[in-house]
Amino acid sequence: MIRETIDKRLLDLSAEADEELKKIYEGIDEICLKNSDRILKAFIDNKVSYTDFADINGYGNYDSGRDKLEKIFADVLGCEDALVRPQIMSGTNALYLTFSALLKHGDTLISLTGTPYDSLQEMIGLSGDSSQSLKNNGVKFEQIDLINDEFDSEKIVERLKKKDVKLVEIQRSRGYSDRASLNIEQIKDLIEEIRKVNDKVIIMVDNCYGELVEDQEPGHVGADVVVGSLMKNLGGGIASTGGYIAGKKKYIDMVADRFSAPGIGKEQGANFNLNNSFFKGLYMAPSAVRSALKTSVYAAYMLDKLGYKNVSPRYDEKRTDLIQTVELGDKDSLVSFTQGIQESSPIDSFVKVLPAPMPGYPFDEVMACGAFTQGSTIELSADAPLREPYTLFMQGGLSLEYGKLSILMSLNKIISKKDPQ
Repeated sequence: MIRETIDKRLLDLSAEADEELKKIYEGIDEICLKNSDRILKAFIDNKVSYTDFADINGYGNYDSGRDKLEKIFADVLGCEDALVRPQIMSGTNALYLTFSALLKHGDTLISLTGTPYDSLQEMIGLSGDSSQSLKNNGVKFEQIDLINDEFDSEKIVERLKKKDVKLVEIQRSRGYSDRASLNIEQIKDLIEEIRKVNDKVIIMVDNCYGELVEDQEPGHVGADVVVGSLMKNLGGGIASTGGYIAGKKKYIDMVADRFSAPGIGKEQGANFNLNNSFFKGLYMAPSAVRSALKTSVYAAYMLDKLGYKNVSPRYDEKRTDLIQTVELGDKDSLVSFTQGIQESSPIDSFVKVLPAPMPGYPFDEVMACGAFTQGSTIELSADAPLREPYTLFMQGGLSLEYGKLSILMSLNKIISKKDPQ
């Protein structure tokens, strides 16, 4: 048994965590119930049938299940319409598809959350030399940095008064930065401020890691477009690929034309027999997100009590995404901890992860992801860029029980190295 191999000090601390975190877990349960209510209502309202799981191949014409799925995603995300497809291979792919559909030569894009996430930098043209970057296709880019984890509303409003900006992008999650993730209330307040001075600019939210963490989504508070991956929250650990773009119908029509071809839009696209897993993944997503959040809270408590630096968020702080970070201070500790996560994974536990280049990222990465779906981050995973201060990013966990065992095994590996019995 795995627990029999764990240092007694860790088991005692784990028992303490179980008692101390009960109230926090209850709050997470309440949000899960509210989001489950909204998703179940969407299924019932849209009359999902067993026949909607049919495998439609070739062009994918007349797929009523696909159409219902996209209507349900739109309802759940507080939007008019949605594009939900297996052909969208990642959140990065969904973002690029959206940017390239909505931005043309001469348009201006502004990030309202500072420097974009690492994998977006080549896409925009801030690094690399791709001929397909936004910059190399005539799109201008600006950024407005956060101030103490808050939007610089004054600067944003003044800039948007000029009414020469086509699209503003909000990255809800922290990405690989040391800032806090943004909550729905912050996004709501900013959108209200923007609309007072500019009712034309497209407001897009990168929703990755944030879905179902709170009881509302950016679409409920006025975002025009919301983008994410099904290998994160809304796939529920069941969807094996895919991504979504949801928002106002006119923008989804534009994205759909870019996705397929003008005149075809949303009408084609084979489902690769994945309708069932997409429906089921969304149905199970509130429970998967609840487990991932509890795993993160548990990890934060353990890391904090063991004296690790800059554990963020703290176990008792409000959460708006799944990401948990901890500063490990040096390369060796970062790699060792990540290896511990890999060794405690159900898949590829025998693999020794090492730093290596990763497509779309400007730094070598070390990544642990022993997942049933390659790259799935609703399943427990950990990764980090090899740069100071050597901060580890953890996310996911399909059940609290498995999450606790993995965290205990990882910490036990570190303790065993530092304090051999």
